[in-house]
Amino acid sequence: MNAPANISAMKSLATPEISAMADRPFDLVVLVLPGFSHLALHAYIEPFRIANSVARLPLFRWRIARLGVRPIEGANGLSVAADVGVDELVSSAEDRRPDQLAIVAGEPIERQLTPQLNGFLRTMARRGVPIAAVGTATWLLAQTGLLAGTRCTIHWSRLAAFSEVFNQPRIRDSLFVKDGQYSTCAGELAAFDLAVDLIGGHAGGFIAQEVCRHATVEGQRSGSNRQTGPSGLAFAGVSDKLLMAMRIMEENVEFPLAMDEVAQRAGVSRRQLERLFAMHIGLPPVRHYLRIRVDHAKRLLEGTRMPIIDIAIACGFMSASHFAKCFRVFNGTSPQQCRAMVPTWVGPGLG
Repeated sequence: MNAPANISAMKSLATPEISAMADRPFDLVVLVLPGFSHLALHAYIEPFRIANSVARLPLFRWRIARLGVRPIEGANGLSVAADVGVDELVSSAEDRRPDQLAIVAGEPIERQLTPQLNGFLRTMARRGVPIAAVGTATWLLAQTGLLAGTRCTIHWSRLAAFSEVFNQPRIRDSLFVKDGQYSTCAGELAAFDLAVDLIGGHAGGFIAQEVCRHATVEGQRSGSNRQTGPSGLAFAGVSDKLLMAMRIMEENVEFPLAMDEVAQRAGVSRRQLERLFAMHIGLPPVRHYLRIRVDHAKRLLEGTRMPIIDIAIACGFMSASHFAKCFRVFNGTSPQQCRAMVPTWVGPGLG
């Protein structure tokens, strides 16, 4: 499991402090749920293997946990075997609790919070085990109520639905967020960043840097980095004022601002704002703002069963007819047709 990396030319990193850590490896349990992303799972686990290799010591150990008894099938059809069941973890002694529980989930996430899983997560939380939710697993923690009042994040495709369903004003468009006992991350490659952050906190920044170097990653990304940049933007040489204006638009969807207000908050004149959008986006700022609101509505249509009129209002449209007209312009279809293509597992309410 811990095959050494090809780093024979590198001197040993086994300082006395790191050697002491190897006497009791950091115990990581990864609960994997059906439909999980293999990309997210391995992006999270592999950094710990590399850390052991570069330190030439067993600093970390990991186990895959399961709810049932069968191998867990991922979204790509490939299955992984588990090392331990959740019942065994619950029945183990308090002094044998893991140092970290990570949850890697997939779709359909709304159907995965069973009484068994709910009880397991609450037991781990009561025992003080730090819990990390990778990707859509944030939705599970929110359903249990464990994230109440906690800063968190989820994959960008679920941000809009999560915010509306759980009335969660502390959701962030970030790679990962750590708040007390809970860590949440966007999933996929952001799982690597969350793992490297844990490695840095446990084994030190130098080990974390070497993990990034071995993985041919330029450097550790901050959790506060946004998952996605403003829509349709080429970042090279872009004005900071334009970036600020676009973020202001994205943060004011339900109650749209007048363009004069957007320009003032961004620190430019209305005319300067229009020039920046013409140069970099190819759309007037009013048109781009409308597209942001329509895109937000589309994510709500696809991720929730909210009534269409409620979605229209949540995206700053005063009437269903105006919303439908704008939606068709950008998507070539009506909100009703978009909703008809939503998978059947997206149930009413979701929360």
